[in-house]
Amino acid sequence: MRITRPLLLAALLAGTATQALAQGTTLRIGLQEDPDALDPHRARTFVGRMVFSSLCGKLVDVAPDLSIVPEMATQWSWNEDNTVLTLALREDAVFHDGTPFDAQAVRLNIERAMELPDSLRRSELASVERVEVVGEHAVAFHLSEPDATLLSQLSDRAGMMMSPASFEGNFAQQPVCSGPYRFVERVQNDRIVLEKFEDHWEADEYHFDRLVFLPIPDATVRLANLQSGDIELLERLAPNDIAAVEADPNLVFLQEAGTGYVSLRINTGNGELARTPMGQDARVRRAFQLSIDRDVINEVVGFGIFTPAQQPFPPASAFYDESIQPTRRDVEAARALLAEAGHERVPVELTFGITTTNQQVSELIQAMAAEAGFDVTLRPTEFAAMQQEMTAGNFTVAQAAWSGRPDPDGNIHPFATCEGSLNDGRYCNEEVDRLLTQARRVTDTDERVRLYSAAQAILQEELPHISLYYQVRAFGVSARLQGFAAHPDGMIRLKGVTLSD
Repeated sequence: MRITRPLLLAALLAGTATQALAQGTTLRIGLQEDPDALDPHRARTFVGRMVFSSLCGKLVDVAPDLSIVPEMATQWSWNEDNTVLTLALREDAVFHDGTPFDAQAVRLNIERAMELPDSLRRSELASVERVEVVGEHAVAFHLSEPDATLLSQLSDRAGMMMSPASFEGNFAQQPVCSGPYRFVERVQNDRIVLEKFEDHWEADEYHFDRLVFLPIPDATVRLANLQSGDIELLERLAPNDIAAVEADPNLVFLQEAGTGYVSLRINTGNGELARTPMGQDARVRRAFQLSIDRDVINEVVGFGIFTPAQQPFPPASAFYDESIQPTRRDVEAARALLAEAGHERVPVELTFGITTTNQQVSELIQAMAAEAGFDVTLRPTEFAAMQQEMTAGNFTVAQAAWSGRPDPDGNIHPFATCEGSLNDGRYCNEEVDRLLTQARRVTDTDERVRLYSAAQAILQEELPHISLYYQVRAFGVSARLQGFAAHPDGMIRLKGVTLSD
């Protein structure tokens, strides 16, 4: 538990290495976890995307209504058969190292995302055959087939623009991007510091000289820092802290319905730890689901804001399947399924990232599952380390959150296709692959709905993931912070935001 955050900040402000923090206006942001790699092509964490929102410009962005809007691409058009996407680019943008942003830079960024051996963006750009420079500030994406998801992918890390001149070094240690703030320093599990980039095309719209991102996993400590004024913004406010924020005249509670969800991801095919009853028998997974009461999680941990989930699409989505409703807890049915599978009791290790909310949810699941015949041991793990462990297959069941995407493909394809970049459990079903890949190729919404529902019917039976609840974007902010708004994607957007005296 980090109980010395105010003293730490005081030491930072006094230290010679960070004296500039005390100059000008500094915004201090409390994060729930420490991000993983500060490299958009290698990164996978939601909290990392919050830092990238200030550090790295993107080709396009997402508006509050989840529509795609211009950013570093000013306009775009498709050819008649939707296999060529042409983008017109900004002519007044430069990277943080002073090199120009142009079509050649876009080509090199996309090629890196597609070719880097450990890139997590490859499956997101699987339809792209090549990127053609058609002018100094114009590029054409040539696709192997129509891809209804591409613009949505380019609104996130696949579309973040980095200086190609920095690719040869260890980019994550010294990231050079194109956003309104540039990298200064990072101390793992302690702070990330950015400073204003004066040559940004909208520099006049950004009013903080410095941003300090402070990972504080303990919700109580994070709230205490907000109440004391040691941070001005707190992301993912714990549900049980909402009342305290609302009662404090110096604070403001902001929330917005989100696009993401929290689920249990099960290792069904990634290494030795997949060879467990949970990993090898869908009946055991269904029994585990039947042991869980999502309403209790909502009431006890979520204080009424954790809407129970059974699928990766939130109720507000056009792709939400009304026929797939949250499974009701049934201990006797769970025990019967275990008996059918030949088990009386099943050991399960549940891994989770160390935060207050994750701990509470995991402990509830542990207690509920015990009544149905599961002996659950809890494995709390530092968040970034957990991501690496999952990739390596060093987990049996993991509680993990997904921040969600404006296009439904982003909530399901990376997790459920055989080569999906976030399919840590290595679940693989050829028919699910076919359906989800076909859903990328068509633009008719009704046909896409049909394809996603058909895929979900299989996934609900085989259950490689157990959805728990939908996320709400909840922020606690200082009343001095003016102009900040919660967005459905949960990103921290600071354009036009100011801090009053």
